[in-house]
Amino acid sequence: MTIYVDADACPVKDEVLRVASRHKHPVKMVCNGGLRPNPDPLVEVVVVAAGPDEADMWIAERIGKGDICITGDLPLAARCIEAGGRVLTHAGEELDAKNIGQRLATRDLMADLRAADPFLQGGGRPFSKGDRSRFLERLEAALRRL
Repeated sequence: MTIYVDADACPVKDEVLRVASRHKHPVKMVCNGGLRPNPDPLVEVVVVAAGPDEADMWIAERIGKGDICITGDLPLAARCIEAGGRVLTHAGEELDAKNIGQRLATRDLMADLRAADPFLQGGGRPFSKGDRSRFLERLEAALRRL
Protein backbone atom coordinates (compact mmCIF):
# COMPACT_ATOMS: atom_id res chain seq x y z
CA MET A 1 0.00 0.00 0.00
CA THR A 2 1.43 3.32 -1.12
CA ILE A 3 0.23 6.84 -0.40
CA TYR A 4 0.49 9.12 -3.43
CA VAL A 5 0.40 12.86 -2.76
CA ASP A 6 -0.41 15.40 -5.47
CA ALA A 7 2.11 17.61 -3.71
CA ASP A 8 2.41 20.88 -5.64
CA ALA A 9 -0.37 22.68 -3.78
CA CYS A 10 -1.01 20.20 -0.96
CA PRO A 11 -1.50 21.89 2.43
CA VAL A 12 -1.29 18.61 4.39
CA LYS A 13 2.09 17.20 3.34
CA ASP A 14 3.46 17.23 6.91
CA GLU A 15 0.36 15.46 8.21
CA VAL A 16 0.64 12.75 5.55
CA LEU A 17 4.28 12.15 6.46
CA ARG A 18 3.52 11.97 10.18
CA VAL A 19 0.68 9.43 9.82
CA ALA A 20 2.45 7.36 7.14
CA SER A 21 5.59 7.17 9.25
CA ARG A 22 3.62 5.93 12.26
CA HIS A 23 2.05 3.17 10.12
CA LYS A 24 5.25 2.45 8.12
CA HIS A 25 3.64 3.04 4.71
CA PRO A 26 5.62 4.37 1.73
CA VAL A 27 4.78 7.85 0.44
CA LYS A 28 5.39 9.28 -3.02
CA MET A 29 5.27 13.09 -3.06
CA VAL A 30 4.71 13.91 -6.73
CA CYS A 31 5.42 17.46 -7.90
CA ASN A 32 6.80 19.66 -10.67
CA GLY A 33 9.67 20.70 -8.41
CA GLY A 34 10.28 22.83 -5.37
CA LEU A 35 10.14 20.10 -2.71
CA ARG A 36 13.22 19.20 -0.74
CA PRO A 37 14.25 15.56 -0.54
CA ASN A 38 13.09 13.83 2.64
CA PRO A 39 15.58 11.76 4.65
CA ASP A 40 12.93 9.18 5.60
CA PRO A 41 13.53 6.02 3.52
CA LEU A 42 9.75 5.54 3.18
CA VAL A 43 9.36 8.90 1.44
CA GLU A 44 10.20 9.46 -2.21
CA VAL A 45 9.95 12.89 -3.80
CA VAL A 46 9.10 12.38 -7.46
CA VAL A 47 9.75 15.38 -9.69
CA VAL A 48 7.91 15.17 -13.01
CA ALA A 49 8.33 17.33 -16.09
CA ALA A 50 6.91 20.84 -15.99
CA GLY A 51 3.54 21.08 -17.63
CA PRO A 52 -0.13 20.82 -16.92
CA ASP A 53 -1.27 17.56 -15.35
CA GLU A 54 2.14 15.85 -15.49
CA ALA A 55 1.97 14.94 -11.79
CA ASP A 56 -1.63 13.79 -12.22
CA MET A 57 -0.71 11.53 -15.12
CA TRP A 58 2.23 10.05 -13.19
CA ILE A 59 0.02 9.18 -10.21
CA ALA A 60 -2.89 7.87 -12.32
CA GLU A 61 -0.57 5.53 -14.23
CA ARG A 62 0.77 3.94 -11.03
CA ILE A 63 -1.97 3.90 -8.40
CA GLY A 64 -3.65 0.58 -7.78
CA LYS A 65 -5.99 -1.29 -5.51
CA GLY A 66 -5.22 -0.58 -1.86
CA ASP A 67 -3.29 2.63 -2.57
CA ILE A 68 -4.39 6.06 -1.39
CA CYS A 69 -4.14 9.35 -3.28
CA ILE A 70 -4.23 12.70 -1.49
CA THR A 71 -5.49 15.35 -3.91
CA GLY A 72 -7.91 18.19 -4.45
CA ASP A 73 -7.96 17.57 -8.20
CA LEU A 74 -11.28 15.95 -9.11
CA PRO A 75 -10.30 14.54 -12.55
CA LEU A 76 -7.25 12.90 -10.93
CA ALA A 77 -9.47 11.58 -8.14
CA ALA A 78 -11.81 10.02 -10.71
CA ARG A 79 -8.90 8.28 -12.46
CA CYS A 80 -7.56 6.96 -9.15
CA ILE A 81 -10.97 5.61 -8.12
CA GLU A 82 -11.34 3.95 -11.52
CA ALA A 83 -7.97 2.24 -10.97
CA GLY A 84 -9.12 0.86 -7.61
CA GLY A 85 -7.40 3.41 -5.38
CA ARG A 86 -8.86 5.38 -2.51
CA VAL A 87 -8.94 9.18 -2.50
CA LEU A 88 -8.87 11.74 0.29
CA THR A 89 -9.11 15.46 -0.30
CA HIS A 90 -6.99 17.90 1.71
CA ALA A 91 -10.04 18.61 3.87
CA GLY A 92 -10.48 14.91 4.69
CA GLU A 93 -13.38 14.18 2.36
CA GLU A 94 -13.34 10.63 1.06
CA LEU A 95 -14.14 10.44 -2.64
CA ASP A 96 -15.40 7.20 -4.11
CA ALA A 97 -17.44 5.78 -6.98
CA LYS A 98 -20.66 6.93 -5.30
CA ASN A 99 -19.82 10.63 -5.03
CA ILE A 100 -17.16 11.45 -7.64
CA GLY A 101 -19.65 11.80 -10.52
CA GLN A 102 -21.69 14.43 -8.66
CA ARG A 103 -18.52 16.31 -7.63
CA LEU A 104 -17.28 16.38 -11.25
CA ALA A 105 -20.68 17.53 -12.53
CA THR A 106 -20.82 20.34 -9.96
CA ARG A 107 -17.27 21.40 -10.85
CA ASP A 108 -18.16 21.52 -14.56
CA LEU A 109 -21.38 23.43 -13.90
CA MET A 110 -19.57 26.05 -11.83
CA ALA A 111 -16.92 26.44 -14.55
CA ASP A 112 -19.69 27.03 -17.11
CA LEU A 113 -21.42 29.57 -14.86
CA ARG A 114 -18.16 31.48 -14.29
CA ALA A 115 -17.49 31.50 -18.04
CA ALA A 116 -20.99 32.86 -18.75
CA ASP A 117 -20.84 35.63 -16.13
CA PRO A 118 -17.53 37.49 -15.86
CA PHE A 119 -18.73 39.14 -12.63
CA LEU A 120 -19.35 35.83 -10.86
CA GLN A 121 -16.56 35.30 -8.38
CA GLY A 122 -15.21 31.78 -8.04
CA GLY A 123 -13.10 30.11 -5.43
CA GLY A 124 -13.78 28.02 -2.40
CA ARG A 125 -13.53 28.67 1.26
CA PRO A 126 -10.12 28.97 2.91
CA PHE A 127 -8.41 25.88 4.34
CA SER A 128 -9.04 25.76 8.10
CA LYS A 129 -7.73 24.10 11.25
CA GLY A 130 -10.88 22.00 11.22
CA ASP A 131 -10.06 20.79 7.71
CA ARG A 132 -6.56 19.80 8.83
CA SER A 133 -7.91 17.97 11.87
CA ARG A 134 -10.56 16.15 9.82
CA PHE A 135 -7.90 15.16 7.28
CA LEU A 136 -5.68 13.65 9.99
CA GLU A 137 -8.60 11.73 11.46
CA ARG A 138 -9.74 10.36 8.10
CA LEU A 139 -6.25 9.39 6.91
CA GLU A 140 -5.62 7.58 10.19
CA ALA A 141 -8.95 5.74 9.83
CA ALA A 142 -8.25 4.83 6.18
CA LEU A 143 -4.85 3.37 7.03
CA ARG A 144 -6.27 1.36 9.91
CA ARG A 145 -8.98 -0.08 7.62
CA LEU A 146 -6.41 -1.14 5.06
